[in-house]
Amino acid sequence: MEDRIAPRAGERTNEFSPDAASASAISGDGGVPRHMLVVSHTGRQDSLDAAVQACHTLVAHGVTPVLKEDEYDDIVAQAPELAASAVLIQSVALTALELVIVLGGDGTILRAAEMVRGSSAPLLGVNLGHVGFLAESERDNLDNTIKRALARDYEVEERMTLAVRVKVAGEVVYDTWALNEATVEKASRERMLEVVIEVDGRPLSSFGCDGVVMSTPTGSTAYAFSAGGPVVWPSLDAMLLVPLSPHALFARPLVVGPDSVFAVEVLARTQGTGVLWCDGRRTHDLAPGARVVVRRSKVPVRLARLHHGPFTDRLVGKFNLPTSGWRGPAADGAQP
Repeated sequence: MEDRIAPRAGERTNEFSPDAASASAISGDGGVPRHMLVVSHTGRQDSLDAAVQACHTLVAHGVTPVLKEDEYDDIVAQAPELAASAVLIQSVALTALELVIVLGGDGTILRAAEMVRGSSAPLLGVNLGHVGFLAESERDNLDNTIKRALARDYEVEERMTLAVRVKVAGEVVYDTWALNEATVEKASRERMLEVVIEVDGRPLSSFGCDGVVMSTPTGSTAYAFSAGGPVVWPSLDAMLLVPLSPHALFARPLVVGPDSVFAVEVLARTQGTGVLWCDGRRTHDLAPGARVVVRRSKVPVRLARLHHGPFTDRLVGKFNLPTSGWRGPAADGAQP
């Protein structure tokens, strides 16, 4: 069964006592303890430095940093003074988290989304990677980003996710979810995967391929994009299906409504096996006859947004698209 978003918890107390003057001024909630999860890639020095900086800023304003155990060890090793202020994620209920500050690229954001699945805490990404499509700010804006987080100066945007099930002989053997995509791929390089595609309970086509990507609009700029799928604006509720290197005359990318259901069945004539990957993180082996069913999940991922610009600008900025020669709408205040 899918996890549902739990309601935000009420007042909590722990060993951390914030400075009343600074904490109350920023929190505006009468000094109720605040917890923010900090997720980083502490195996990289730039990410470790950013995590230490973020934790120091949170502590200075009376907010308790919450950390994974391995990241806690790395951060405290570099900044021992944080040992008395930061707490481990195991000691804090997910419902007590106000915000998740993610320091890294899209892969780190996907990991953070997995960590807090079922929580209503939004994710605020600071890009330390390459493209960082899901991130909201860059490394050089970290101080300002943390200050806005402390002031709760952000809006929350919900992104649809996928509910993913694997069935064998009609029985559910694996149940998971995805923010970007669920991908059925061949397990061995030398053999094609033979599949049949189904939409809304009806067969569409069967073919040999390297795999099939089933994506959300959020994932349309990730694996599906690399496979030749369309870019879908995240404000649109839809699902995409993009075949990977299909050996077929008709195997075009598909876009369907949010209430549709995809199914990909690994045909018995497949000589090898397949594998399911969700967001490149959760995986399950697929024997011939296995059936992967993908539909819209009832549990979205919540992203904290600092900027209100159109998605077009984000697309241009992240992919560094050329726009020279554009003159814009006609003069005199005409609308586009």
